[in-house]
Amino acid sequence: MMEKFGGTGVALATPMNEDLSIDYNSLEQLINLTIDGGVNYLVVMGTTGESPTIEWNEKLEVLSFVQNINSGRLPIVFGLGGNNTKGLITQSKELSEFDIDAFLSVSPYYSKPSQKGIQRHYEMLADESPKPIILYNVPHRTASNVSAETTLALSKHENIIGMKEASGDLEQCLEIIFNKPDDFLLLSGEDGGTYELIKNGAEGVISVIANILPEEFTFMVNSTLNSKLDAGKKLNKSLEKAYELLSSEGNPVSLKAGLFVDEICRDTVRPPLIEGSVALQNSWRAYLRKIRA
Repeated sequence: MMEKFGGTGVALATPMNEDLSIDYNSLEQLINLTIDGGVNYLVVMGTTGESPTIEWNEKLEVLSFVQNINSGRLPIVFGLGGNNTKGLITQSKELSEFDIDAFLSVSPYYSKPSQKGIQRHYEMLADESPKPIILYNVPHRTASNVSAETTLALSKHENIIGMKEASGDLEQCLEIIFNKPDDFLLLSGEDGGTYELIKNGAEGVISVIANILPEEFTFMVNSTLNSKLDAGKKLNKSLEKAYELLSSEGNPVSLKAGLFVDEICRDTVRPPLIEGSVALQNSWRAYLRKIRA
């Protein structure tokens, strides 16, 4: 699993037409752009892909489409997270026949379960899931943190293979890195924190910026993984403005503003999200022009 999911995974955006239907032509362009840019695997229907507003039948259609365009080139991870444990188990079994390499499962949101509740949720899902599980901790969105202690307890489960960490808590991440099993992956869930985490022992990242700057970002990741820290630091510095732009009006709104400027897809998002501002588009335009000069 280290070979499959180390390095850079891209959390694919889901391009939309003006009528809010899925824009498959742009999705094909995006898939090929990221693969050609050197990413190591594709993450489909994560929250960057607007999974909360995409119906189950649409998710399966998108998954089938990505599989067809990918044509076996890279591993595929499918987003399968939420706060209905039993429902997720049922959905995982519906996906058993799909050629998926793992599930990315965000911790239960809104419910704010205890650490014991989070652990039980993941253990129940992993016990039944036909695919390996990558945990996902993003407390600023879920309203509850998955502690290092809980992550390390879950790392012992044979069907749980890693953690995408987006807590922003370096101390927590280091506790996991220093105490996890060798075959358990610690992946950055924040593009801006990736350099620092990999420098300290993380195995990779599931990235948003790799949708729009796959070559530049994967080069930074690979340089750092290969202990070329000065090169990684320099590359990371050049990407700092991109990290800032991605967070300026939230994800995936800010990402789609950049993809629109780069003529990859429309900036359309499904309600309750709304398209990014003209000012954000102008900032992306100026930055992309500068970094590609």
